[in-house]
Amino acid sequence: MAKVKKAPRPKAETPKGFRDYFGAEVTERTHMLQKIAGVYHHYGFEALESSAVETVEALGKFLPDVDRPNEGVFAWQEFDENDKGAWMALRYDLTAPLARVYAQHRNELPTPYRRFAMGPVWRNEKPGPGRFRQFYQCDADTVGTASMAADAEICAMLSDTLETVGIPRGDYLVRVNNRKVMNGVLEVMGLGDDQAARDNVLRTIDKFDKVGEAGVRELLTKGRLDASGAFIDGVGLSEDQAEPVIAFLTSKAADVAKTFDNLRGAVGTSSVGAEGISELEQIAELLDAGGYGADRIEIDPSIVRGLGYYTGPVYEAELTFEIFDEKGRKRQFGSVAGGGRYDDLVKRFTGQAVPATGVSIGVDRLLAALREKGRLTSTSVGPVVVTVMDRDRMADYQAMVSELRNAGIRAEVYLGNPKNFGNQLKYADKRNSPVAVIEGGDEKDRGVVQIKDLILGAQIAESATLEEWKERPSQFEVPRDQLVAKVREILEGQAN
Repeated sequence: MAKVKKAPRPKAETPKGFRDYFGAEVTERTHMLQKIAGVYHHYGFEALESSAVETVEALGKFLPDVDRPNEGVFAWQEFDENDKGAWMALRYDLTAPLARVYAQHRNELPTPYRRFAMGPVWRNEKPGPGRFRQFYQCDADTVGTASMAADAEICAMLSDTLETVGIPRGDYLVRVNNRKVMNGVLEVMGLGDDQAARDNVLRTIDKFDKVGEAGVRELLTKGRLDASGAFIDGVGLSEDQAEPVIAFLTSKAADVAKTFDNLRGAVGTSSVGAEGISELEQIAELLDAGGYGADRIEIDPSIVRGLGYYTGPVYEAELTFEIFDEKGRKRQFGSVAGGGRYDDLVKRFTGQAVPATGVSIGVDRLLAALREKGRLTSTSVGPVVVTVMDRDRMADYQAMVSELRNAGIRAEVYLGNPKNFGNQLKYADKRNSPVAVIEGGDEKDRGVVQIKDLILGAQIAESATLEEWKERPSQFEVPRDQLVAKVREILEGQAN
């Protein structure tokens, strides 16, 4: 009889483009989400949890790649005997699901509808350093009003959120532009309905921060040599055609009124361009009335959000402080949030125009920024560990843990093999526990417990002399009924 071949064991490895998050990182993210949700709620937005799975049809054609229904997203086809089952996909952002939710429930929802949503999204894209296929977003959107007050409010809320999570004023800037102004520039360039040329111009504008005015001019016309010496083909515009783009990109002035004058020159007689400038003026006026100056939020014509569904104001939050890359070179941290007005997204479902505007914050980017500023650490304080000296007295140890928990102190009983006491303390160290509680038979008979300050003990072990060790004991014997009081005293001392 042939020997049955065993199935190979599965590899214990994370799928490409994904990662695992452990205690401290999860705690940091949870705290940040709570802070962001607090600001959103303070502004009057209501929470919404929508499904992580949508039909590909509902997600629409705003995917990174759209040649196939599952390109750019994690998608599958529902089983159907005729092979005509619906295509389903994990959501790639939180905005497309909102459009579906509003269209589906619009008769029950207030108008305007103000919602915030937080959670993971998934993108089937090529992963890279710091770029994962699953990441968290925090969105806030207002659906059902064309008022520029909604856009101004989103910008103000974004500013307040950054400061609330720990990015101080001066370390960030919310920059605002309007796609209508850009459309006006494209109009006066004479590109008409040539979508390919318009897209090439937008992609070139997006490189302004990297290549500057001269580089953009070259890329719009004949092309240029990049830093490596390779030649990059230009869009092929004439110098006269390129001039409105240059005027647009260089229109930002020290005074916002002068910026608007320069923008009017860039859009010429374009009515859509003039409409965009008027909307920016309204936003600037509202923000100024709310006390949000140019040190927090500014009009910046160089901001061109990449997503195709933006129809009006767009905004981006950029962190302005410098960090060092892996080669030790200085660079700015960059964008951590962005958004804008997307008046046509709900129309896909209803056939009727529904104005909407919103912002999305990249939580993982914000957490990385706070680590760069030294405002987050990768460690978190673990629980108080009640050690086990006698297996037969687990009830006593469980009583101690209950007392500590009832007093609001995080605690646990050691549940491993208690035979080797040293392993229990090693376990406490690995958990980053602040305190260990010890009660052997002798302590039980005398009605006392030993309480070990593990944080102080580690500090003393590193550097203290014998005399300092005697003056600063890290282990205390206290009456059993003073267990909670002494543990709390030690914890408060560690926190100061």
